[in-house]
Amino acid sequence: MIAILTGDIINSRATEPEIWLNTLKETLSLFGNAPKTWEIFRGDSFQLEVKPIEALFAAILIKSVIKQFKNMDVRLAIGLGDKTYETNNITESNGTAFINSGECFEDLKKNTLAIKSNFNDLDLTLNLMFELAQLTMNNWTTISSTIIKTTLLNPDLNQNQLAKLLGKSQSNISEGLKRGGFDEMQKLMNFYKHQIINL
Repeated sequence: MIAILTGDIINSRATEPEIWLNTLKETLSLFGNAPKTWEIFRGDSFQLEVKPIEALFAAILIKSVIKQFKNMDVRLAIGLGDKTYETNNITESNGTAFINSGECFEDLKKNTLAIKSNFNDLDLTLNLMFELAQLTMNNWTTISSTIIKTTLLNPDLNQNQLAKLLGKSQSNISEGLKRGGFDEMQKLMNFYKHQIINL
């Protein structure tokens, strides 16, 4: 089983592409090489393949990276399934993971994060949790997003070390994580991993 993330940038035209595009590319590169593992197409859309257990972490990381930029956000659909046809370009590969991701993306209306697998009960539970998480995530400020992104990428650093890295005070870090609902996000990611492991 694999996970395919299909996404597009909200308000991409409101900001110069060179401001956010390289940051997005750097983030996607953490999971593998283009164009086999990820690809950006139509200027502001992208696909990424990750292990199913990493999919929610990848989605939250990408969201925190894009929301660092004022008035920007990202829509993300996670599709779980198999890959029955593989090419050197992810956007030309196929299988149920790709179909689920595409259909899930087409169904994103008010939501900016959803999942579709071949397990309806799992989708129902996770999508309800994702909707609740979005009440916080969709309101991340640029500062909270930067703190959350840095914390996700440096899980071994404590708040004092994060403060030094970002040139902020430890209380700034603590407040940013609290406001961004970081502890709750971690619980959600752990719950997600537990569900995936038990499939």
